[in-house]
Amino acid sequence: MTESSGPVPPLPSGFLDAAIAVAVVPAFVTGAWGDGMPVLWVNDAFARESGIGVNDLAVLGKHPLLELVDDDAERERSQTDLRSGRPTTRMVSGRLLDGRDTWWQVTMTPVPGDEGPAQRWFGTATDVSTHVERQANQLASLEVERRERADLDLIAQTTELLGDLEYPYALRDIADLLRALVPWAGFYVNDDGLLFADGVDVASPPSGRGRRHARYVPEPPEDAAGERPVAQETREPARDEIQDLLEGVVEGPVMLRLDAGFPAHSASGWLRRDLLRRVVEETGALPRAVVVHAVAGRRRVLGLLATWHGVGVAADGTVTQEVRPAPGEPQHVHTVIEVVARRAGTAIDNARLYAREHRLAEALQRAMLPEQADVSGLDVWTYYAPNAEHAQVGGDWYDVLQIKDGTVGLVVGDVVGHDVEAAAAMGQLRSVVRSYAFELATPGIVVDRVDQLVTGMRIPRSASMVYATLKHQQDGDAWTVQYTRAGHLPPLLLRDGTVTQLAGGAGSLIGFGSKPRTTGQAELRRGDVLLFYTDGLIERRDRSLKVGLDALVEASARITARDAAGVGEELLSRLADAPEDDVALVVVRVPDPVADAEIQPLSPRSRRWLLPSEPASIGRARHAVLRTCQAWGLPESASAELVVSELVANGVLHGWGNIALRLFDTGDGLRIEVEDSNPAPPVTTDGHPNRVGGFGMQIVERLADWGWRPAGSGKLVWAKLHATAVG
Repeated sequence: MTESSGPVPPLPSGFLDAAIAVAVVPAFVTGAWGDGMPVLWVNDAFARESGIGVNDLAVLGKHPLLELVDDDAERERSQTDLRSGRPTTRMVSGRLLDGRDTWWQVTMTPVPGDEGPAQRWFGTATDVSTHVERQANQLASLEVERRERADLDLIAQTTELLGDLEYPYALRDIADLLRALVPWAGFYVNDDGLLFADGVDVASPPSGRGRRHARYVPEPPEDAAGERPVAQETREPARDEIQDLLEGVVEGPVMLRLDAGFPAHSASGWLRRDLLRRVVEETGALPRAVVVHAVAGRRRVLGLLATWHGVGVAADGTVTQEVRPAPGEPQHVHTVIEVVARRAGTAIDNARLYAREHRLAEALQRAMLPEQADVSGLDVWTYYAPNAEHAQVGGDWYDVLQIKDGTVGLVVGDVVGHDVEAAAAMGQLRSVVRSYAFELATPGIVVDRVDQLVTGMRIPRSASMVYATLKHQQDGDAWTVQYTRAGHLPPLLLRDGTVTQLAGGAGSLIGFGSKPRTTGQAELRRGDVLLFYTDGLIERRDRSLKVGLDALVEASARITARDAAGVGEELLSRLADAPEDDVALVVVRVPDPVADAEIQPLSPRSRRWLLPSEPASIGRARHAVLRTCQAWGLPESASAELVVSELVANGVLHGWGNIALRLFDTGDGLRIEVEDSNPAPPVTTDGHPNRVGGFGMQIVERLADWGWRPAGSGKLVWAKLHATAVG
């Protein structure tokens, strides 16, 4: 920077006026505020950009520039500055004389006078329309992006809720999410008629042949003024579009006019009344119309998604419009609702299909397994549970055979896989083993024959198995067990806190025996326990099978129960909280009348059995109760035995499927639970006229407090014995 060599010479006279006149920045001069600030002069740039020239000053004088601003948010503050004679800058919009709309950035500076308020103002105006338009486009683009992100987030949240339809309020929560787009939304399911739904009953059948809506709901009750809060029907009865939507005649969505007339028992009529009542109660507005989307499954419409988009009637009868969504609602609202309805239909159908397949698979699996077996001279308890993570049938099985008096056959096996093919292979092996077990006595020879037959049958799945025979000794309570293992884990022998692995008789998998099978042997005495199991009891992804077997041995050594069912319950509680595979478990115990009389308080105070729906199960249930009362130190009660007999008999006579028996020691009495697949509740009757029976529940009522509740697809009946009934 160089220093000035002398004073700056003054500008020539008139130079500033000429410079401002030819400047590229539009400039103008106005009069005083008190005179309305009329435009007195404009330069050439102002004339070019605004279309207002010197010849238009007369017109501009009548229309001050500042009065062209209609939507300036800072107008009042700017006028205060002008009134006070302070400089001001602001953005203004207005329409020019040629009709163009434009945005200007205007700067006003007062020109000092001799005294008093400024009599002249000098201003510059820059056209910023392009900048404002660009900024508006950017804001609009950001708003579109924000809205799309919000829509995707809403769809993601609904998808997450639809992933767990066992949650009882999944549909209610999804409807609440949709109320970010519309003032009101709600789901209806079409399960034997329309029904407003907060959640989904996954036990209902998946989509099939739909039935017509037949549910009738009366008009809403009158309010305090004696009037019903519903819109008046102003039209002739209209076509039942909701029924058409439910039957798939139309794809939808359909607009349901709530001021139209419909037959009382029609789907549209019922939905109209229910929507009016719900929307009025929740929003206080009276809707005129709703949009109804089909919630469709694979074969039929499973329900409806109704959304009210804000048009309604206020209390004074005037038509109102909700602020959200505004008039001219964007298409994305309808798109999001349609996506949610479609995903809800698919999720509901999949959940119901999965639940049905799970029930069918478990029923098929259990049908292939023998039920709880009682063997003379032995305490036997069996258990099977499929892996809860899949709905496929598995290949685990067990069998307990009373071959003849004093001889029992026992087999536990596992076919590779969890599909129908594995179940079929399991069924074939079970039949083959049963056939040879009744023909041959030595386990090694039985499995040799099974190998030969399986090789010829070309069963596609490999399988492991343990087969054992237990023979009662004639000279006392001792038993001899002979066994052979075909690639299966060794049974365990529990005796006085010591666990022995019966590792003899080892051989290859079924169908792969290249040499004669060997047979192991062990002697059993009073109090001894045999454990037969499949690898699902001990197998985990985070540990080896050997580590799992060591854990089973350790848990077995700490067992305190004095009955087979108690031993099984202790093992399940310690090892099978979250099994990763199917679990089959067979516990055989040689009773010890002396030791069994001792009370073992550390034993689990719950027991379970699975019984077939046949009369013989009544006797088995009575025997199980007596044995459990003895193990728990409870008095052997004829009342408890009688209550169990009546509940199980009721399940055998009136239920179907398997019967689950559970016993609990509550600390102040015995609780008995019996579950069957018949959802109909038990009823106390006065007996059957002209024939014997019908007093079962009356007997239970005299001896116990009882009740029932739905359980799965059936029911569970419970009875808590009165304190005076035990003993």
